[in-house]
Amino acid sequence: MQNKGILIVVSGFSGAGKGTLMKELMKRYEDVYALSVSATTRNPRKGEIDGREYFFKEVVEFEKMIAQNELIEYARYVENYYGTPKAYVNQQLASGKDVILEIEIQGALQVKEDYPDALLLFVTTPTADCLKERLINRGTESAEVIASRMQRAIEEAEVMESYDYLVVNDDLETCVTQMHNIIKSEHFRVFRNQAFLEKTKEDLANRGLA
Repeated sequence: MQNKGILIVVSGFSGAGKGTLMKELMKRYEDVYALSVSATTRNPRKGEIDGREYFFKEVVEFEKMIAQNELIEYARYVENYYGTPKAYVNQQLASGKDVILEIEIQGALQVKEDYPDALLLFVTTPTADCLKERLINRGTESAEVIASRMQRAIEEAEVMESYDYLVVNDDLETCVTQMHNIIKSEHFRVFRNQAFLEKTKEDLANRGLA
């Protein structure tokens, strides 16, 4: 079977718990996954560290990365840029690790165009009321920003069908296990194992001629 890693794109509504889910997945399976650190022009939230949650950039710095083709994808979301540095991702995939990109929908669809074998997962809350409650409880945004994020969720819901799997983040433990199992199963998809298939055919043909 091939050893190359899978590129996994995780998106979802703001407030659905993508960040918490990713942290728990990495804590449990740190030898299996590499979590790509995105660059962004938004301000750090309390407790966030540059280079861990994000690479925090000035707008001028980010636009220079765009011009020099250093990003796999980038998008503008709620007045800020977000993007994925290219070199780290390709290095980790070649080493056999599954690389997870936690990015916005616009960027995810951009990645799918350039990396058609990428696995796209969409994270949502069980209900819209739950989503709004989580945004409020997060305590990091004003009422106006929360309203803009809920409006954005209405728009994002229209492209959920573009993803391969839907992950409902109701219970964290269950959700982490579910996501890990989806990714494990994906490694056995036929189209991801062409080298193994060709080797099997060759071996069978040789055996038949012996």
